[in-house]
Amino acid sequence: MAKRKLTAKQRMFVAEYLVDLNATQAAIRAGYSVKTAYHIGAELLQKTTVSEALQAALMKRERKTEITAEKVLLQYARFAFSDVRQLFSDNGMLKPMSEWPDDAAAAVAGVETVELGGDLPGVVRKVKLVDKRASLADVAKHLGMFTEQQEVNGTLVIKWQE
Repeated sequence: MAKRKLTAKQRMFVAEYLVDLNATQAAIRAGYSVKTAYHIGAELLQKTTVSEALQAALMKRERKTEITAEKVLLQYARFAFSDVRQLFSDNGMLKPMSEWPDDAAAAVAGVETVELGGDLPGVVRKVKLVDKRASLADVAKHLGMFTEQQEVNGTLVIKWQE
């Protein structure tokens, strides 16, 4: 049995899906009807030829960018479990950035330096860390730690995740 090829619209859908991983928007940008884009996008994702083309394109992009799910999860873990104490010396002074451990440095969202003049010369450095709570929530969601609750017609429906 010969392997089926993608149509021009399906090839365009695959290319557009890689932009934002949104099947509906990819279908619209590929030229499908706005009215049916939601259903067409879902159908295209189910087609073996389209699914295989998407997987190949995603793997190619992953190899090219070297961005993997494992690296993203590792970065979330660095954010979530960072320890601000690693940025300071025993006397409470901020260490030079070159001495920051990689895990602690990864959790720094920004550094602001203000030079003081006049009667109080010196330097003030403010270190802003990423949002640990949001990072922990994203890791927990990835691990399926929380249940999702949804109210349907006045009845509470709980979807358990194990």
